[in-house]
Amino acid sequence: MMSLTVRQERMRLLALASVERLEAGLSAITPPDYEVVRGPETGLVMIRGRVGNTGDAFNMGEALATRCVVSLKDGCLGYAWILGEDARRAELAALYDALWQRDGYAEPLDRELLPALEAERARRVREDAAAVEPTRVDFFTLVRGED
Repeated sequence: MMSLTVRQERMRLLALASVERLEAGLSAITPPDYEVVRGPETGLVMIRGRVGNTGDAFNMGEALATRCVVSLKDGCLGYAWILGEDARRAELAALYDALWQRDGYAEPLDRELLPALEAERARRVREDAAAVEPTRVDFFTLVRGED
């Protein structure tokens, strides 16, 4: 059985992956038959926050989320929660979660899909940082008007 933090990291990468990347990963493996146990269902979830990550929790607002649960024929369940409304992406993420729990699929997924998911996420972070960089303000260089 895998540690919870490893599974959490995999589920995070699956939730952040594009549907194209998840579809492409299916071509490298032959997934077993599975059935959708619950969903995909789309609804609103409450986003909560804490000031400084230490204060009392408060409601920030609502976000659209899609969840899905799939079952492999051997009874192994896979779960997925993703932001937004994309039923196919939620179903694929749940399928991969279930497959990662099976010995025959874990190693090929670790070797083929995991690096692709990490690379896609790193690329998106770089692109977002590059898009935001031109708007950066260096407050230490601003004149305060006291001179």
